[in-house]
Amino acid sequence: MFKTEPRHAETLMDKISRAAMEIVDDETEERQIKTDRLRKARLEREASGKSGAAKAAAKGAGNMPGTKPVKKS
Repeated sequence: MFKTEPRHAETLMDKISRAAMEIVDDETEERQIKTDRLRKARLEREASGKSGAAKAAAKGAGNMPGTKPVKKS
C-alpha cells in the first residue's frame, strides 16, 4: 500500500558542504555582532563629544606620514 522510498544517504560532499555552511554562518553572525557593538560605541562617542571629535580630526590631518607640510601664502 505505502511504498517507502529509500533514505538518501548523506554523501561525504554533503557533509563537508553542511559543515562549511555552518562555519560561514557562525562567522557571519559573529561579524554582525561585532559590527553592531562597534557602531553603538561610535555613535555614543560621537554623541558625547561632537566638538572634541572635530578638533581631533583637524589636528591629526596634518600629521600623516609621508606627506609634506603645506606652505601657507
